[in-house]
Order: sequence, then C-alpha cells, then structure tokens
Amino acid sequence: MARGPHQAHVAVKMKLRKGDTVEVRSGKERGERGTIMRVLPKANKVIVEGVNVVKRHQRQTQARIKGGIIDKDMPMSASAVSIICKKDGPTRIGHDFRADGTKIRVCKKCGGEL
Repeated sequence: MARGPHQAHVAVKMKLRKGDTVEVRSGKERGERGTIMRVLPKANKVIVEGVNVVKRHQRQTQARIKGGIIDKDMPMSASAVSIICKKDGPTRIGHDFRADGTKIRVCKKCGGEL
C-alpha cells in the first residue's frame, strides 16, 4: 500500500542492530565497511560510522562553542547494507531457536551465530 505525504511512517522490524559490522552493497560507497552507530526503524535507515559522510555548516551555539564546517555521518537505507559474518563475509540474517527457547540471529550461508 502506498503511503501519502501526510501519513505516519510505520516502524519496520529490523534485523540489524547497533554495533553490527556491515558492508555497503550499493551506491557511491559500495564495498565500504563500518560499524552501525544508530538504527532508525521508522525510516528503515541506519547510520554507519565513516560511511556516507557529508560536510555540514554548523552555527555557533552555547552547546557548540565553535561553529564552522563539520563532517557528519548521514543515514542510509538499511537495504543497502549487509551484515558481515566472520567466516563467510557479507551475508543475510536468519533466526534460529535454542533449546532453552531463546531466539538468536544466524548467518544464512554457514548457520553460525552472528
């Protein structure tokens, strides 16, 4: 169903988490690797450290003593990144249940825990 400009965004259940190491799969930053600093489920975006960095003009405020041009990590689509498995490299995320009933994330290629 298409969303109009005035409809609220619905938060998407994301498999990626803060602290995951990911590789960018598409766009100008293809092939870059970094760690997820923040997850934005309502927008289905993630902020990856050192990837999609832009220059921003910042005004001087009481909190920020010095103004000027700063580097800022911008959000990118969660579908443009893949989690890194230690054994297989970039992969998709699956879920499995342990004997005690807890749900864990697993690598779709090797089945190892992520």
